[in-house]
Amino acid sequence: MKTERRTFSAEFKREAVRLVQERGNLSAVARDLGLHPSLLQQWKQVLGSSSANPFPGQGNPSDPELARLKRELARLQEENEILKKAVGIFTTRPR
Repeated sequence: MKTERRTFSAEFKREAVRLVQERGNLSAVARDLGLHPSLLQQWKQVLGSSSANPFPGQGNPSDPELARLKRELARLQEENEILKKAVGIFTTRPR
């Protein structure tokens, strides 16, 4: 049986790390949140090591306009390829 991979927002990760720092008990916080302690430890290390953008995400566009434009670009590129093939078919000269 295949299980779905869980994803967590950057805000959730920051809040979980904050709870670990407040309580001081990583295992208890992980148990309360239903996470594996090693995952929480990893988040803590990532947040501590980089301050610019510690949790950049998994490539999911946060901007709906950007997602719409990417879909439209893909559709137009596909249409362009179809038209190129059609031109090739109709422009062949009979011998």
